[in-house]
Amino acid sequence: MKITDEDCLAETLAFNDQFEAAAASGPTRGQAPDAALLALLRRNRLGGDTPPVRLPHGQDRVVAGGVRVRAFVPDRVDGVYLHIHGGGWAFGSADGQDERLWQLAVQARLAVVSVEYRLAPEHPFPAGPDDCEAAARWLVDHAEAEFGTRRLLIGGESAGAHLSVLTLLRLRDRYGITGAFRAANLLFGPYDLSMTPSQRSFGSRRLLSNTDSLRGSYELFTPGTGAEQRRDPELSPLFADLTGLPPARIVVGTEDPLLDDSLFLSERWQAAGAPVELGVVAGAMHGFTLFPLTVTEREQGRASEFLAAAGR
Repeated sequence: MKITDEDCLAETLAFNDQFEAAAASGPTRGQAPDAALLALLRRNRLGGDTPPVRLPHGQDRVVAGGVRVRAFVPDRVDGVYLHIHGGGWAFGSADGQDERLWQLAVQARLAVVSVEYRLAPEHPFPAGPDDCEAAARWLVDHAEAEFGTRRLLIGGESAGAHLSVLTLLRLRDRYGITGAFRAANLLFGPYDLSMTPSQRSFGSRRLLSNTDSLRGSYELFTPGTGAEQRRDPELSPLFADLTGLPPARIVVGTEDPLLDDSLFLSERWQAAGAPVELGVVAGAMHGFTLFPLTVTEREQGRASEFLAAAGR
């Protein structure tokens, strides 16, 4: 395991401590969030306490099956990035990262299409994956006419990374579609909903995610299921056959309860025959890219470089 950004470790760990201290006086994110906390999380940007900024560059659209997406189209388009947001399958939105997605669109010369998938608990599994699948199939059929390119990429953060892998597997298994999406950009995703060792052992530390908050997210997303049932490959892609998937970039921090998920998925992805660029960020907690850190700036640059070059 190669660890990156060790020169930023002091800054990253200091931020973790500040975040944890501030979280101690806020609402507890353990087990399934109650209605009030869920409403608060949905109102504010991911990881923050203020609403997200909506840019005029974003275009809200409805595509196949009535799925809503938000598109960012720069002057030059060399590919299309299907972005799937995080938020524990229960919050987050396609307009929650406008500034970042527009920056990525311009820097990597990509049309970025972010999916407004249905959220749990109102819409538990399989609603969210169904919407992501529909958006992906729409791009396979219409990207060239809509954006002038057939070069498709996919990725997301946290739950969005999980949904990205499920989408690739569904395209392959349900429709025989492989190779349409030429690369996957997967940030700190949960790939084993029965809980990997790092998820189980992380404990109650008040960072953005911990053992209890993960368990609560799984209960919202897959109500009425136990750990053994959550090992189903349709829920936990770590247990799936990963052959035929594209090259991937997999990123996680050393202080993330989902560390094992990325390490294990990277090994299985490569064993199935596709190259993987694995990044393990020193001291970074779950969702670190949401915060103003040196490692965030670096990660954004690395992601942009990967997506600009992938699949050409």
